[in-house]
Amino acid sequence: MAASTSFSFSILFLLFSISFAATSFRPKSLLLPVTKHPSGQYITQIRQRTPLVPVKLTVDLGGQFMWVDCDRGYVSSSYKPVRCRSAQCSLSKSTSCGDCFSPPRPGCNNNTCGHFPGNTIIQLSTSGEVTSDVLSVSSTNGFNPTRAVSIPNFLFVCGPTFLLEGLAGGVSGMAGFGRTGISLPSQFSAAFSFNRKFAVCLSGSTRSPGVIFSGNGPYHFLQNVDVTKSLTYTPLFINPVSTAGVSTSGEKSSEYFIGVKSIVFNSKTVPINTTLLKIDSNGNGGTKISTVHPYTVLESSIYNALVKTITRELRNIPRVAAVAPFGVCYKSKSFGSTRLGPGMPSIDLILQNKKVIWRIFGANSMVQVNEEVLCLGFVDGGVEARTAIVIGAYQMEDNLLEFDLATSRLGFSSTLLGRMTTCANFNFTSTA
Repeated sequence: MAASTSFSFSILFLLFSISFAATSFRPKSLLLPVTKHPSGQYITQIRQRTPLVPVKLTVDLGGQFMWVDCDRGYVSSSYKPVRCRSAQCSLSKSTSCGDCFSPPRPGCNNNTCGHFPGNTIIQLSTSGEVTSDVLSVSSTNGFNPTRAVSIPNFLFVCGPTFLLEGLAGGVSGMAGFGRTGISLPSQFSAAFSFNRKFAVCLSGSTRSPGVIFSGNGPYHFLQNVDVTKSLTYTPLFINPVSTAGVSTSGEKSSEYFIGVKSIVFNSKTVPINTTLLKIDSNGNGGTKISTVHPYTVLESSIYNALVKTITRELRNIPRVAAVAPFGVCYKSKSFGSTRLGPGMPSIDLILQNKKVIWRIFGANSMVQVNEEVLCLGFVDGGVEARTAIVIGAYQMEDNLLEFDLATSRLGFSSTLLGRMTTCANFNFTSTA
């Protein structure tokens, strides 16, 4: 796997090096704003095409690549379909090539490389054309945005308009940050020769954006908070079986898995079947991190064990009627307010040992569904859940997560609320 990944990255590096041979400025890091939509999706914006136009995309942390609706209003003089048997086609790990029996247009050309864009919100996949076009994003020094930079032949996949079903209004596709050769972080790294690393900091506000850094740190937030050197690290694991909607035999998952050993609430270990926490030979089980799931999803037996432990520990706090999709709710006034959210005991994910803990405080465990009701922000994934634990976006909010693809490790900050800042506190005032 390591050799294959290294070879793919080398191809990509050579393709982009040729394009950037005449460019003197090479940023150390890139910057994407990420805004929470009322639907719970996270939306970023790039600029693409010639002339450049803004394109909004739903962020898919484990997505294989960027895909865009090319059926509706895609106009660009720099659009280039990727030809069959080309180096770019090989890099995309395409398993299909074909023709389009209609006049040429974006998304429909002859002798082109094919792939399978997927809408992971509604679990729908279809066929699409691998292509390239100009893409422009902002660079950063870690404190502010700096100058905009362009990648002339950024690879993506054209999808049809119907694949936008269920995506937030105004969105034109999805931005995949997964473990592949043509995901956004892989192409950014190859284009500008920086580390294969990116960091995600999601804001819980629908008005103030969070941020995704791609490349090297630092990661600075107002009020003069440097998160760069205060991360805790845990290994990232590769699921040997693809979790994509369409895949080939032997294809590995592009999603990000970590090793949870146990769950503790209020210092009490939750009694769960720990074999579910391991990825088996069929790709089932384990723990992954996902931005397309609004809340953490637990396999039924794990969910029930957590709920039982929580309700026993909070037995003196009366429950109220559940509010979908949640199963456990309380009156808001039953919990005091703290700097870390509602005064709820922490839910701890114990990672490789008892000293490495992803601690989930009240701000990330309890959801304010109305003025009077707080609900536990975890949902039941059913008895046949493919992945035992899916850490959702709500549990990621105001936590900085650094995905280092070169060393295969995750760095996490724990809640930034404890440091008197949030993911919405990046200074988007440009210095360019």
